[in-house]
Amino acid sequence: MSPARTFSPNQLRDYSSLFSRSAVKEWMNGNLTSIDFKIKRYDENWYSKTKTTYIDYLKFVYSVLENQYQNEYILKNSFLNDWLIMELGESDSELYSEFRIGSAIADLVMFNGTSRAFEIKTELDSDKRLNSQLDQYQKVFNEIFLIVPASKVEEYETYDSKIGIICFDILSPKRFQIIRSAERNTHIDAEALMHIFHTSEYKEIVTHHYGQLPKVTSFNQFEVCKDLIAKIPQSELNQLFINKMKSRAGNYGLSARYYKEFNQLSLALRMNMKNRKQLFSILKTPLNVNV
Repeated sequence: MSPARTFSPNQLRDYSSLFSRSAVKEWMNGNLTSIDFKIKRYDENWYSKTKTTYIDYLKFVYSVLENQYQNEYILKNSFLNDWLIMELGESDSELYSEFRIGSAIADLVMFNGTSRAFEIKTELDSDKRLNSQLDQYQKVFNEIFLIVPASKVEEYETYDSKIGIICFDILSPKRFQIIRSAERNTHIDAEALMHIFHTSEYKEIVTHHYGQLPKVTSFNQFEVCKDLIAKIPQSELNQLFINKMKSRAGNYGLSARYYKEFNQLSLALRMNMKNRKQLFSILKTPLNVNV
């Protein structure tokens, strides 16, 4: 049930810090003081009525944020739960959170038969760097989507018409809807790919395509391989890129049914199912807060 209370922007911002990598790393080490602190500061009344577990409190906080403070974590996690996890289960797909391309970092990236980048813009975000981000993404990805609040669709429709737009509306039964499809990009920038590939990966691509790796040194291997990779036909290079990224990804612990509030954190921290079970075992500890 959604809480009837209203919350100040500062409290909501403070709540959101619980859904961060640094907080989860502390919890994995058995340090739950960040949660205790929030209960003492804001939710003594909630605690006195419930006294359940840490995970129950985090689910309560998540529901507050979901309804009143759709920051990047909430948007990213909601899109992951409502859309991408379903596709992961139906296809040979791999998913990344915060994928670096040059000077830009894409919020979510999916590889299956196509490479797709998703850039999330919340009500709180500026679009100051967006053009440069999109320029970087267009160098390597087949499809690019902006995920934006329904209230800002018109603002983002002014960007490159090749960029798809998905709108988010928390009040809608179907929270994510495609407003504009992405136009497929068929040009792959070899130099941009070189800065994504690990050394072993670009050597393997050269060997795969040419049958052997030329004699190189640690000083010239990047330039030699870059020149060779640039000569690979675009369609083949695109598929080699997708295959490499799919083989790099790990078996992350995501669930379409249980503890969905934590899927984005699991992905960002590259947690496998064993790590995830360990985290939830810790968070199922009964609350014991001195208020």
